[in-house]
Amino acid sequence: MALIGASVFTSCIEDGITTSPSDQPTFASDTINLGKVFTEEGTPTKRFMVYNRHDKILNISRVSIRNGGSGIFRVNVDGVSGREFYNVEIRPNDSIYVLVEATLPASGTLLPVEISDMLDFETNGVTSSVVLYALGQDAERLYGHVITRDTVWEPSLPRIIYDSLVVAPGARLTIKGGSSLHFHDKAVLTVDGTLVTEGTPDALVEMGGDRTGNVLTDVSFDIMSNQWGGVIFSPTSSDNKMAHTLIRNTSFGVVADSTDLSLINCRLRNSAGMALQTRHTDLEAIGCELADASMGVVGIHGGTARLVSCTIANYYLFTALGGPAIKLSHTGFDSGKVYDDDESGLPHLQATFDNCIVYGNGSDLSHPDLAGTQVYFRNSLLKSNGSDDDNFIKCIWGEDPLYHTVREDYLFDYRLHTDSPAIGAADPALADPRLTVDYYGTPRTATLGAYEAKAEN
Repeated sequence: MALIGASVFTSCIEDGITTSPSDQPTFASDTINLGKVFTEEGTPTKRFMVYNRHDKILNISRVSIRNGGSGIFRVNVDGVSGREFYNVEIRPNDSIYVLVEATLPASGTLLPVEISDMLDFETNGVTSSVVLYALGQDAERLYGHVITRDTVWEPSLPRIIYDSLVVAPGARLTIKGGSSLHFHDKAVLTVDGTLVTEGTPDALVEMGGDRTGNVLTDVSFDIMSNQWGGVIFSPTSSDNKMAHTLIRNTSFGVVADSTDLSLINCRLRNSAGMALQTRHTDLEAIGCELADASMGVVGIHGGTARLVSCTIANYYLFTALGGPAIKLSHTGFDSGKVYDDDESGLPHLQATFDNCIVYGNGSDLSHPDLAGTQVYFRNSLLKSNGSDDDNFIKCIWGEDPLYHTVREDYLFDYRLHTDSPAIGAADPALADPRLTVDYYGTPRTATLGAYEAKAEN
């Protein structure tokens, strides 16, 4: 917005301009909350309506930001930008738009700082006010950053990654719980060395986009995919371990190629591609939510995979689904007994899915017939209406796990209702002893999937 003063004049279409002090504008909201934003960057723009509920023209003699000299908040009144506006007229029983945005100064502190001001409307000798509010968070900004030696990131300021973050071969990046990484458009985390995240239920490690607020009135950027690239574990990487880590809003999710990756109590979600893709990789996923991806949730090509107590769900909003929840390849066979081999000479896929839930929109498996493969589902709940055989052992078929997810309300909560058929259905002999609590810190019981039941309201 241009930061120049302006006067707004509207031609009178009748002589009936009210001068009564009791005739005042009304506002769609008495507080405009711009939310939590990074300092030194522009906030999202919020708009609200100012109404004339009277039968005569309402002349607002002055609209001004009370502390306008600070320049933090900027407004646009009925199409004109500035800090002060005079003689703004609203026709009888009509309204105008007011737009508000801000750029918050750095505070020099670790914690968010509240910033507020008042937008005053002087009408017929009476002043009415709307509160302008934002919460500013300082951040550390990294541009094309390369980790070349063993490094530990303690929880401090959020880190905003521009272009790329690279862990070089032979280097280890350890990210402590309570840390958050925010990736700018198209930024990518590439691990050529080792990545370790040490989140806990009370201090997660978070990786997501750097957009804040809502993309629409009631749609948060938190559920929007394609905000940044994703995480790539290259063939030179090794000993990668992630715990209580949230990775969201990606273009292609987490990709691991010819390496090893351990995920415990992690959430990988909201991807324009897949949430997790591995190729000839040793994968371990324990107690993880893998969810909401346009091209299918999990793709496993060769290698080994051990998934225990995972929820694999797809209620992706923004496109038609481009694949099943789980896509398997380089298995040695497919459902039509056609040889499935990438001619690499590497071993065919060996995978187990134990005490898992695979349920959502679209199909669940690329290979509904796993005969002849080394892929096994044991004590898992599947969307398909199938039956047990040598590869599907003691499974629950075609039953709704009863998530708390309400897609039309943009609520994606894969915890279970208390009457879910997944509760009590897990085989304790298949459980992983490291999984004592779920992502939210709830003690684990014999429940399928990543989560225990959520208390009912």
